[in-house]
Amino acid sequence: MIYTYQYHSPLGEITLAANGEALTGLWFDGQKYYGDTLPKQVEVRKLPVFEQTERWLDTYFQGKAPDFIPPLSWDTTPFRKAVWEILLSIPYGQTMTYGEIAHRIAKQNGLSKMSAQAVGGAVGHNPISIIVPCHRVVGTNGSLTGYAGGIDKKRKLLALERVNISEMSILKKGTALSNLKIS
Repeated sequence: MIYTYQYHSPLGEITLAANGEALTGLWFDGQKYYGDTLPKQVEVRKLPVFEQTERWLDTYFQGKAPDFIPPLSWDTTPFRKAVWEILLSIPYGQTMTYGEIAHRIAKQNGLSKMSAQAVGGAVGHNPISIIVPCHRVVGTNGSLTGYAGGIDKKRKLLALERVNISEMSILKKGTALSNLKIS
């Protein structure tokens, strides 16, 4: 059985999902891929893992780095799991590029290179937003590309972590070269 619970964040409602022991999902309501790992039938119930996750999120939204991670569980491919484990290694208040993640995955697998686009697909399908910090991944040129919760939320999460986003740009949809400055 999969269980769900709602968390009220300063950035909007968040749905939590768990298998009873570990967190399996954390999505801003309405985000891209919202609940794509949820079965049709779930039970709404407050579980100890949700209480741990609430403590983590409360600390995080106070602008502090939580000193623990609630238990997590992924039912996914080895590639996505490897990418998400790298996401967990990105320190609070810092960012990493898709290319850097691709380089680390290639090195782990004894490859000369790895597609940053493939990494982007795995990052985008991360079912445990914020805790598995996909919002800390930026484009090689410093652009704030892709975030399933929306670029506005990505900006707010990075600002909460005191990341200097003043020099970061947002790519215009459909173009790789045109940037809009964030003010």
